[in-house]
Amino acid sequence: MILCGLPGSYFPKVRNFWDWLGPDKLVHLIMFAIFAFSLIFGYRDEYCLREKAYRIRLQLITLMVAVSYGALTEILQAHLFRGRYGSVYDFFADVIGCVLGIFIFKIIFRKKMIKK
Repeated sequence: MILCGLPGSYFPKVRNFWDWLGPDKLVHLIMFAIFAFSLIFGYRDEYCLREKAYRIRLQLITLMVAVSYGALTEILQAHLFRGRYGSVYDFFADVIGCVLGIFIFKIIFRKKMIKK
């Protein structure tokens, strides 16, 4: 939350559509990939030992929590933090980062899962 509240002057400005793929969005993507990975990592034992339906449910819950947090940070940036503005592109980067974090977790723990 601290990184999301830093003044916008600390980061490069987005001038056109293609600039949204710049360093600011990469930071959002990495932060939220780590966040989603950390959320689901806390349940790694249950994830690996339980049935497929439980794993899917855990992935969806992790995604919903992480995406909701991303939405909250953008809303707070738009209405509360000075020198910051909420951005739909930042939110998209947050969502992609969340999906990426869950995907990386699945790759790492694929071999430990019991086939059910």
